Amino acid sequence: MATVRHAHTIWQGDLLKGSGVVSLDSSGLGSYDVSWPARSEEPNGKTSPEELIAAAHSSCFSMALSHGLAGAGNPPTRLETKADVTFQPGEGITGIHLTVRGEVPGLDAEGFAAAAEDAKKNCPVSQALTGTTITLTAELA
Repeated sequence: MATVRHAHTIWQGDLLKGSGVVSLDSSGLGSYDVSWPARSEEPNGKTSPEELIAAAHSSCFSMALSHGLAGAGNPPTRLETKADVTFQPGEGITGIHLTVRGEVPGLDAEGFAAAAEDAKKNCPVSQALTGTTITLTAELA
């Protein structure tokens, strides 16, 4: 069964001086301020499309890796995933780097790295972002 999630943004003004609010409608978790300076300079308490992509990618990757590890007989005790999304004004998103550190009883570093690489390639968010270079660092705790 397919699911659909909803968010919306209200933007006021031009790109450089305007600002907006993005609302997470499906979950109702909140509304967050966005602006060009928060995207291209310092966040200063506001979010950006890149931060939201990083949140989506780190959580999707963690789910995919957890599923893959468990399916192979090595369920993780803990996974900590960080996604760094690089935005270059005038070029766009130039890359995403995933860093994962895991506690996986009974699995060696090589097996963990292979499972992480598979999750990077196959998680739905990675697949949606195939036009972007995605790199990975994976290590056991």
